[in-house]
Formats: sequence, C-alpha cells, structure tokens
Amino acid sequence: MIMKLVIATHNKDKFKELHLGLNDLNINLLSLYDYPEIDEIVEDGLTLEENALIKARAVYSITGIPSISDDTGLEVDALDGAPGIYTARYAGENCSYSDNINKMIREMKNIPDNKRSARFITYMAYVDKQVELTACGVVKGMIEKKIKSLGGFGYDPIFYINEYKKTFSEMSIEEKNSISHRGKAIKAIKAKLIEHLNLLKENA
Repeated sequence: MIMKLVIATHNKDKFKELHLGLNDLNINLLSLYDYPEIDEIVEDGLTLEENALIKARAVYSITGIPSISDDTGLEVDALDGAPGIYTARYAGENCSYSDNINKMIREMKNIPDNKRSARFITYMAYVDKQVELTACGVVKGMIEKKIKSLGGFGYDPIFYINEYKKTFSEMSIEEKNSISHRGKAIKAIKAKLIEHLNLLKENA
C-alpha cells in the first residue's frame, strides 16, 4: 500500500481542492512545498492530458514518490475553444487571476447571452514505478458578463452553472468539488487508483 503521494502543483488553491478530494484515501498527501528544490515545471505538451503527465512524471522522477497532477483548460465556444491549454496564462506569462478574467470579459463583451457557452476540462495523471493512469472530468457552463463574487480562484467568478444558478465563486469548496471538472476528474482517478492499490496489495 502506498504510504505517500505527492500532489504535483505549486498552486495553493488547486492543492486545496485536490487535497480535499483525495484525503479519504488514507495516504500521506505531500505537496511541492515539501520539496523546495522542485521549480516550476515546463508544461509544453499539446494537450491537457500530456501536460498533466509531464508534471506527474517530473515530480516522480525527482522524488521517487508516486505523484499525481492535473491540468485544466477552459474552452469557450465563442472563442473557438480558446483559451484551452493556455487557460492559466491567457493574459500572458506571470499573469494574475484578475488579468485572465478581465481579458475574458473584454473578449466576450459583445457576445450575446445565448452564445456564451463554455466548458472546463480537467485531466488528472498519476505516475509511479509501475503504471501511469489518467482520467478526465468535464463541466459545462456559461461565461458571465461581469464578476459575480470574489470567492474561489481562476475563472470561478465568471463561470456560471445553469443548474445551480450561481458561479463557482459563489459555491463552497465542498459544493464546487461535488460538481466541478476537477471534482469529477478526482473521482475518476481515485477509482483507478484504488483498483491499482488493491492489485499491489494482493500481489505483495
């Protein structure tokens, strides 16, 4: 049974959501802040899945501890699927959450309500010495015309879920995790991970 698992992200907000989703595995969850020698990992893949694997592989190769990571993209229909793999740096390198949101609001300024559909996609990747596992989660929503709340992170203040009549930023972290792209991806990767761990236990 794995005793340790590194969550391969320097993003404290993302780590918080991943930790919440994984903490019932009875595993010691570590973060990259436990490994200050690990710098930002260059994500030069062509897809979200490739980028998630790049991060998990890099952290596993350095630490020797099973690692899990994710990469998330926002695809806006009116922008032909942009920003996609460039979601985190939509407004440029080293941009803030606010920079990205403000650029999105500007780009969508003249888009009518019925053309503002979008989706968040998260790919999770797990790497150890024996396997590489990936899983995906998707949630559909709409891009708001203005910021609704200051809660959450990333694009949460303008990503509106029709069924819940609120943006991600207006939800608690538990509510968001129960329906979000990352929450769905965590649930999917956990199912694969539990199966893998059970096989390891049986073959021990």
